[in-house]
Amino acid sequence: MSVDSASSSTSLAPGFRFHPTDEELVRYYLWRKICRKPFRVDAISEIDIYKAEPWDLPGKSRLKTRDLEWYFFSVLDKKYGNGSRTNRATERGYWKTTGKDRAVYHRSKTVGMKKTLVFHSGRAPRGERTNWVMHEYRLIDEELEKAGILQDAFVLCRVFQKSGSGPKNGERYGAPFIEEEWEEDELDVIPKEEAAEEVVVADDAYLGGNDLEQVCAPYVCIYKELCENNLDSVKECKGGEAG
Repeated sequence: MSVDSASSSTSLAPGFRFHPTDEELVRYYLWRKICRKPFRVDAISEIDIYKAEPWDLPGKSRLKTRDLEWYFFSVLDKKYGNGSRTNRATERGYWKTTGKDRAVYHRSKTVGMKKTLVFHSGRAPRGERTNWVMHEYRLIDEELEKAGILQDAFVLCRVFQKSGSGPKNGERYGAPFIEEEWEEDELDVIPKEEAAEEVVVADDAYLGGNDLEQVCAPYVCIYKELCENNLDSVKECKGGEAG
């Protein structure tokens, strides 16, 4: 039940991949999904994740890369109508919660919760534990709650397959580097005599104001958008839901 290594490769250079933080997943992607706001890059597909087997999920990902982690928006299938229990059973197994839910913070404030689940093949309580893991994120936003907007309309799920049993702290799930794929890359090689001279930077060197603005401008823009959380946005979100 391993992931097909021959899946579509990315056109990005080695090292570039979609790997948002917990804060970004909750405060930007999930918040905007629930508020029906557009994304700059529509990178996460919407599926009924608990109706699919984990080994089928890579093929349902919107991002067609060889990365070994995948992201999805999903609705929760309640076992008993308006009850709090969720049905996480597939045809071949079930997702079982492990450990306690962990808070996701933004500016020292809880903005979401992160639940860890492990897929077991077969039926409870005799299911066999696999190496498929899911992080399920849900949003917590006081302003949306006051506005009457359902925060559990969607959850955001990150799915990956560990290389073996037991904790794998620090394990990376980016696409494996295959040197042969890049051997035929045609690059414009700068002749040695035309190449820029090597610059020696002293230990006490620093960036001037203009340099800092050029380096930081893209990140400042993204951070400002991530931090949007004012009352006007909530009212607009509520209006979008009503429509």
